[in-house]
Amino acid sequence: MDRGKDVFVTSLWRAALALLAFALLAAGPARAQSTHIQPKLVAESAAPTPGGATTLALTMTPDAGWHGYWVNGGDAGFGPSVEWNAPEGVTVAPFRYPVPEPLILFGMMNHVYEHPYALIADVRIDDRIAPGADLTLSGVANWLACTDKVCVPERAVISVALKAGDGAVPAAARARFDGWRALLPQPLDRSGTWERRGDMVRFGVPLPAGAALDAPHLFVETQNLVDYAARQSFSRNGDQIIVETRTKGEVQGPIAALLKLGDGRGLSVRFEPGTVAAAGKAIRTESRGIDITLFWTALGGAILGGLILNLMPCVFPILSLKALSLARSGGDARSAKVEALAYTAGAVVTALLLGGALLALRAAGEQVGWAFQLQHPLSVLALLILALAITLNLLGAYELPSFGGGQALADTGGAAGGFWTGALAAFVATPCSGPLLGAALGATLVLPAWAALPIFGGLGLGLALPFLAIGFVPALRNRLPKPGPWMDRFRQWMALPMGLTALALGWLLWRQLGSGSQLIWPIVAVAMALVVLTHYGAMQRGDRRPWLLIAAGLLFVVGLGGTVTEVADTERTTAASGSTFSPAALAKARATGKPVFVYFTADWCLSCKANEAGAINRQTVQEAFGKAGVVTLVGDWTNGDPVITRTLADHGRNSVPLYLWYAPGATKPEILPQILTPGLLVEQAGG
Repeated sequence: MDRGKDVFVTSLWRAALALLAFALLAAGPARAQSTHIQPKLVAESAAPTPGGATTLALTMTPDAGWHGYWVNGGDAGFGPSVEWNAPEGVTVAPFRYPVPEPLILFGMMNHVYEHPYALIADVRIDDRIAPGADLTLSGVANWLACTDKVCVPERAVISVALKAGDGAVPAAARARFDGWRALLPQPLDRSGTWERRGDMVRFGVPLPAGAALDAPHLFVETQNLVDYAARQSFSRNGDQIIVETRTKGEVQGPIAALLKLGDGRGLSVRFEPGTVAAAGKAIRTESRGIDITLFWTALGGAILGGLILNLMPCVFPILSLKALSLARSGGDARSAKVEALAYTAGAVVTALLLGGALLALRAAGEQVGWAFQLQHPLSVLALLILALAITLNLLGAYELPSFGGGQALADTGGAAGGFWTGALAAFVATPCSGPLLGAALGATLVLPAWAALPIFGGLGLGLALPFLAIGFVPALRNRLPKPGPWMDRFRQWMALPMGLTALALGWLLWRQLGSGSQLIWPIVAVAMALVVLTHYGAMQRGDRRPWLLIAAGLLFVVGLGGTVTEVADTERTTAASGSTFSPAALAKARATGKPVFVYFTADWCLSCKANEAGAINRQTVQEAFGKAGVVTLVGDWTNGDPVITRTLADHGRNSVPLYLWYAPGATKPEILPQILTPGLLVEQAGG
């Protein structure tokens, strides 16, 4: 069959299918219970604010073996449409679709969803609507449901109850909608180009060389431009992805399309007519390959970044204790190697588990990043109690083989102690993001899961390298000081950084929960932990009257609360120097024509706080910013924020800190280093 005949047959089929669909729909309303795809309309907030907006989701649940269609269904399908019956003052925006999948049936290309999916639309409420007004929204939805053998046009009445109110969004609804929003394609911040060359149509997509493509496909939303079933060839020419396929039709002007990257990820792209670069290195569209350079660079960065984490105040005491254990053991080679390997295994396994949990949550639609567990007060409380336990142990309040005498290294029990200590070191190191680590972890956003996991394992390996070197290099082990009284004094000194870590975690818990009744249960839990530990230590020393120690522990809790209050109050004052980040605030700030400095931080991020105290909040920097009219926006990721998570991902990061500098008139920001200096910021401001 020649090309002209093929085009005619395909067009005839599509026209016949459309006529059949509308004829069946006109014959009478279908009963909702008989549909093969079940629709449901839900709202993120049932009480939108007058003058504000809320988000709707039309969820579509296909029966087994059935599928629905994207906005452009391809050769033989069409996406859902809704005839709205909206109250006066309520405006519904067009639906946004998640990334579809290509499906070829009988030689025709279909753009489909073979699983439950949700279409997202924004709803605006006029500011003249009176509070309490009934805004119930309804409509008639039409769509096409198909199997590999039959297609059925379907219709149903959909509705959702709305009432003008305070705009409150329940936590469960926010999480559900964030999951759906995470499946939407992200808009590319630059336009691509497209051109015709004979019977071929070519697209140039501006995509950095570090971005991974896993079985890509270009879904062209504009009708009558490409032959949907034709083969698409992908190649890379520098920072351009070149897509070539067969043309069909005579469309002119801008083109809308969606580039599927893989694993449910995609980019919305607008193409303008223009010259497209020559094809470059071919991209295998059906392979599971990865960018080898990106992988090895990220792995090396993760290992070096993990090595640097050993200098952090929460990790250094644990590493020092292990070195002391080796010194006590008298340098026994076998024990040192066993302990080093066990410590490494604990650090690597914990990093892999945290990375695996992060990837699983992302795959489920959650907007999370590295150190996500510290965005939940329960995890912070557990770390706080653990830090207090280690601090008391270092001070000699009680003894445990895992952190104490070190005699366990001499027998088989040393491996278990080493493993759990390595696991602890990896877990408490997660709030930190130092040089190289941010970019390395950011690479996990574009790598497939099987390639991203080794990056997390590399972080654990880097964290364990110093102790691994001490265990396997006799020259290093022999340089350890000989056992003596100094070891007890050194151990007590190590209680200082660990105690400061406990204070920081207490402050973080205060910031997350506030000063209300929610703090009662954490204080009780910490008090109980102190009572148990001091009582245990007293029993070890043969003291059957530990009430004095218990009272001291309770007083410590009160003192800790007072200290945390002062620190929290100070932090609130400091944070007020910048405005809160949001995409709307960023757009408004850039529209002023002034330089814009955006920084993303979290209360549990030690690197962030060091940069804020040592650079951002310095008087010389603030004076230079004021002179240059710099607008500062602060994104606080302490408790997690899907908008900030998406913004981090847009810039190739999944952790904080991230510092962006928007020069006046610039199309994209400059990403500043993760270690800031006053001189660097003053220079950016032109001072």
